[in-house]
Amino acid sequence: MKKLFFLLMLAGAVSCGKAPQELTVMTMNVRYDNPEDGENNWRFRRERVGRLIREQQVDLLGTQEVLSNQYDDLRAELPAYASVGVGREDGARAGEFNAIFYRTERFDLLDSGTFWLSETPEVAGSKGWDAACERIATWVILRDGTNGRELLFVNTHLDHMGEQARREGVTLLLDRIAALRGDRPVILTGDFNADPSSTVIAHVLEDGTLRSAWDAAAVRHGAGWSFADFGQIPVGERPLIDYVFFGGGFEADECTILPDTLGGGYVSDHAPVRALLRYAE
Repeated sequence: MKKLFFLLMLAGAVSCGKAPQELTVMTMNVRYDNPEDGENNWRFRRERVGRLIREQQVDLLGTQEVLSNQYDDLRAELPAYASVGVGREDGARAGEFNAIFYRTERFDLLDSGTFWLSETPEVAGSKGWDAACERIATWVILRDGTNGRELLFVNTHLDHMGEQARREGVTLLLDRIAALRGDRPVILTGDFNADPSSTVIAHVLEDGTLRSAWDAAAVRHGAGWSFADFGQIPVGERPLIDYVFFGGGFEADECTILPDTLGGGYVSDHAPVRALLRYAE
């Protein structure tokens, strides 16, 4: 009888928000649906991508290079998740999405939005500075049902050509994070098209608001690179350009750069980066 009473008390504690304080965050550039990719085309990879995310039990996911058909496919592959995202060319369905996915059994959506990394961030389809492409950031404010805490999650993809666009894009990201977060902890994910020694990443980290999960994690797994172009880049030359950053109430227990293959084929031309974050007491 005493054992039963203890188990009931434990179950009640969990239901009242005393569940484990960790969450799994992943960033993944899924590679846009390019018909010239042959056997690495999206139609051959989409089920692998869905399987990977489900197997990793991801709580929060930031994606890049997602076209509208890929967005629809991911939503079908991930029925346990809700999502937020728009196409960068028109703020609706045209162009690449930086879609965010979150586990609905854990999180409630409080607010969300998208802004363009440009001199006119509220203008859909605007291109900033010397960027080759339109670039956007998608954000959500979520309430974590396990503990009642709120968090800000931002996901982006910096330009692959424009140095000024990357630099100014980071400035805009940091300004928006400061405006949106309040006293909430924050997570920033994305493909930054910049390696850890670059001035771009130094800019992300310079005011101390954010830390890189790969640098700060107590435990790290995987190779130190995240882009291999479907194995075309020699191992010693593969860069780390995909990141999970965090700040203001999180600690990084673990960070893993996962393999870019699953079940005998590629999941993407990028390797997913997964971080295990913990709410600081």
